[in-house]
Amino acid sequence: MLEQLLPTPIVAVERYHDEQPVELFPEEEALLGNAVPKRRFEFGTVRACAREAMRALDVEPAAILPGPKREPLWPAGIVGSLTHCTGYRAAALARSGDFETIGIDAEPHQPAPDGVLGAIAIPAELRRMPGLKVDDPKICWDRLLFSAKESTYKAWYPVTKRWLGFEDADITLDPDGTFHSRILLPDTPIAGFAGRWLVQGDVLVTAIAVPAS
Repeated sequence: MLEQLLPTPIVAVERYHDEQPVELFPEEEALLGNAVPKRRFEFGTVRACAREAMRALDVEPAAILPGPKREPLWPAGIVGSLTHCTGYRAAALARSGDFETIGIDAEPHQPAPDGVLGAIAIPAELRRMPGLKVDDPKICWDRLLFSAKESTYKAWYPVTKRWLGFEDADITLDPDGTFHSRILLPDTPIAGFAGRWLVQGDVLVTAIAVPAS
């Protein structure tokens, strides 16, 4: 899926089933503690995806630990993003000389739970929802909006090291498989992001990739 959304030379690795067992670094194992099997499996598989991408970039595989806002910390010279949901795990990595930031998110392609749309959407986004449903009633636009907001944050934070709330980005979704994130913060160093989205089967994916300047 991601290869259809992300440009080269980004390396995207996906899995639709958990790999067992996945060898973890001691620092990663310590993060899991007494985690339930489901958490262990998704944690391990998404890191196996990332380490395969590292090898493709000729980077020695390393532990992937969380930063202050739970963002993955990458080896020097690497940018990337991780995502996982039911039936899907993925990593997308590139060299920082080629791309400034990457943000990916995957979600089940089903309507968002009650109350989620109202919690994440600003009035302008809510006004656009009825038209999107008319354009393509098969797409779960509320879940897609949530995913685009997640990809936006994942692309934003590594560059700015600043929090971005759901209300701080205006996402315009287009039926052609693209979206645009306009940052609403008054002192933003980034005006917005261009992204792409795709639905295949039971999974939807959104992706943002910003080339290095």
